Amino acid sequence: MIGAFKIKGGNALSGTLEVSGAKNAALPIITATIIEKGTHILHNVPNLRDIGTLMKLLESLGLKTEKIGRNSYKIINDGLTNLEAEYDLVKKMRASFLVMGPMLAHAKNAKVSLPGGCAIGSRPVDLHLKGFEGLGATIEITHGYVEAKAEKLVGGHIVLDFPSVGATENIIMAAVKAEGTTILENVAREPEIDDLCNYLAAMGAKIEGIGTGKLTIVGVEKLTPVEYSIMPDRIEAGTYMVLSVLFDGKIKVKGAIQEHLGSFVAKLEEMGVKVKFDGDLATIEGKMEDLKPVIIKTAPHPGFATDLQAQFMTLLALVPGTSEIKETIFENRFMQVPELNRMGANIHIDSHVSIIKGVEEFSSAEVMASDLRAGAALIMAALKAKGETIVTRIYHVDRGYEEIEKKLQKIGADIERIKVEM
Repeated sequence: MIGAFKIKGGNALSGTLEVSGAKNAALPIITATIIEKGTHILHNVPNLRDIGTLMKLLESLGLKTEKIGRNSYKIINDGLTNLEAEYDLVKKMRASFLVMGPMLAHAKNAKVSLPGGCAIGSRPVDLHLKGFEGLGATIEITHGYVEAKAEKLVGGHIVLDFPSVGATENIIMAAVKAEGTTILENVAREPEIDDLCNYLAAMGAKIEGIGTGKLTIVGVEKLTPVEYSIMPDRIEAGTYMVLSVLFDGKIKVKGAIQEHLGSFVAKLEEMGVKVKFDGDLATIEGKMEDLKPVIIKTAPHPGFATDLQAQFMTLLALVPGTSEIKETIFENRFMQVPELNRMGANIHIDSHVSIIKGVEEFSSAEVMASDLRAGAALIMAALKAKGETIVTRIYHVDRGYEEIEKKLQKIGADIERIKVEM
């Protein structure tokens, strides 16, 4: 038996959806508590499977974690008692590999299993390892584990071949306590990296160029643990904004940060949607019948986020005319297409391009979430479809959306969590 959502579509949805803390900001910030001894307090941490997995990993390394509120944690670092992040934990989530940089900063030694995560394509860790070598670490890969050691970490000049989010984060966390100055170029510019840098800076790290493609990090001997609140999840915000468009703007989104959503909002506006921000409250104006098709190309931030591609595809599947989405980040990021087609969509894949011909409506079906964002896309399609849809393998969805069914129920969705046989 596995978890599934039973969704009866066709209900008119309206109200306000609240965005939780950003998983992709919380994960690196939680791993950063490894860097320095002391008591760290983190707020606005989403209740997600990945967060629980990472807390178990920290505990396996010798840290103590305690939930002190619905979305708050106390993490006590009295020093690492284990320098090996084992496969059984790391295989569940790619972000587990982010413990390597902090472990190097803390102990100059780390042994971490090669990672797992969503099956959306190859995401090698070679850029992480080149960065660590650039700081003076020696790397050895044996039996599925990466071991990094250094007598001391020394600042270096590192240019990433590709603006990898994970590599950027891992190298930053290793560099903040390296001797001297590290210059890190062609870094990823996602807002979650800014949040990590702001957290480290609050602890006393010296980082210049936050928000740009070049970071200058002057190593310090010691950081001071602080109390910090995680930024809202821009991908969750974007998901709910697409859902609002699907229901003619009747849904407002609380926790949407305008500067985090530039390319995404620009595409909505190109389709004929108006988006208004009042602080972090986003209001959508537009009707489905008035929307125009668009062409989208995913790209590293500040381009159109690959993590919003699947959800946007659900919307485009109901827009008259022909739209296109070109995926440039992950080679297997169209796994939602066969499932959307089972629900009546007309989508054809040509290499890395999805050609989407708008249909009048979705029909209910039993479908399967192949990854986190595909799961969100299918839930949204099911909410628009007539009849009862079963979405299976929702453990993927639980990795990135906090209690999504409870949030949707509050705005009128007929959705419940059930168990089904596989």
